[in-house]
Amino acid sequence: MRHPPLASWHVDAPHRVARLGDLPLETGGVIADCRQSYVVHGSLDAPAGVILVCSAITGTHHRLDFLIGKGRALDPARHAVVAVDPIGNGLSTSPSNSLGQPGMSFPQFGLRDMIEAQRRLLDQLGVGHLAAVVGASMGGMQALQWAVSHPDRMDSVVAMTPMARTTPWAAMVAEVACACLMADPAWTDEGFRGAPERGWRAYAGLMHALVMRTPEALDRAVDVSGVGAWFDGIAALQRAQDFDATDFLYQSRAYAAHDVGTTPGCAGGTVRALASVRARTLILAPPLDLFNPVAAAREAAAAIPGASYVEIPSCQGHSAAANLDAADGAFLNHSIAAFLAG
Repeated sequence: MRHPPLASWHVDAPHRVARLGDLPLETGGVIADCRQSYVVHGSLDAPAGVILVCSAITGTHHRLDFLIGKGRALDPARHAVVAVDPIGNGLSTSPSNSLGQPGMSFPQFGLRDMIEAQRRLLDQLGVGHLAAVVGASMGGMQALQWAVSHPDRMDSVVAMTPMARTTPWAAMVAEVACACLMADPAWTDEGFRGAPERGWRAYAGLMHALVMRTPEALDRAVDVSGVGAWFDGIAALQRAQDFDATDFLYQSRAYAAHDVGTTPGCAGGTVRALASVRARTLILAPPLDLFNPVAAAREAAAAIPGASYVEIPSCQGHSAAANLDAADGAFLNHSIAAFLAG
């Protein structure tokens, strides 16, 4: 397991791993000896219950740490916060750390398989009901899937920059990101024979310098004369996370294929699946998102009975839910705390 370096805003907690046994997948495959990585902030007998926090693509249990802490939206003195690592992120069972199914021999999984692993974890912890499920980006997509798959298991759902069904645009972004990695000489058509360093640089340019931001955000971040040096810094920061390229290929495929409307036992498509949600739901998105189109978030909110939609007043695009800007973090903490307070 490769835990990324701690950032100044990360909230450290003892790292735990639950052994789940073999995990059957929707594709018909099986993850052998599946392990679910997670941390717990606070006590599981917290007075206001347990909140599950789901992570984004390439993210870890630290993804939403800016919301966790005393006086913040997810206050461990009030709620226990269980932050989980999704399958394929290098901490939970992944192509990069599986001994029996390494690399490209790993079976393809989907977001609902991530949910099933998390459900098994909660059962092991004795957590039968959740106060809320919270996530951003792919984490927000997991939160919506939780509400469809297990509508009576949580009181509330908070989904930031989510999609209930991946749009062609978002799927294409993920496909191009994979192409950046596979264009590296380290790709052999059967896997990577080493870290695709040039591929990761191209990936960082697409995902972290462009798609996660907006033109206005970039104008504020850097002068045109300093673009090269700024990009070097972005690429270096991305590589410091030491994320595995094969793990990204697998997570991106799960991301691109997702649709709550294909949930087993939930006939009728995406809108009907969302109409079955019983949890109080808050969906937040910025005015412009170049990764997960804002229209997808609005459509999900419109389809969920009684859902609230809040626009994040930010020019940071998809990164509005990633704590790049202190004002965005403050807005999200305030809005989510008010929602969870009822």
